[in-house]
Amino acid sequence: MTKVFKVLAASFIAVFAVAGLTGCTTQEPLDMSQYAAVIDVRTPEETSLGYLEGAQLFDIQNPTFMDMLSTLDPAADYYIYCRSGNRAGQAIEIMQQAGFTGELVNGGSLENAANQTGLTVVQ
Repeated sequence: MTKVFKVLAASFIAVFAVAGLTGCTTQEPLDMSQYAAVIDVRTPEETSLGYLEGAQLFDIQNPTFMDMLSTLDPAADYYIYCRSGNRAGQAIEIMQQAGFTGELVNGGSLENAANQTGLTVVQ
């Protein structure tokens, strides 16, 4: 390798290393006032171990899930989470197909949602 190439490669690596470290900083919690509700789509067994304070518990596996959704304003914004983000994504797809037009945010897991929102995990 030429000296110039080595210097450029080292500079490139340094830039990405510093950029990667900036992602490790603590972020301010989301402004939750824009959301009509925080929705936990996990099962009762999962939520019995903890859920975000004030969250509405709408088990996506429950046959009455659509009935629960019908109690919500379809034009409002919602923050949805589960165990990993998979069921939250499924819930968002169902909500969109049901005519929800507000912002639907996938908060991922309970831990991630707690970090993003600043809400307390309660049991």
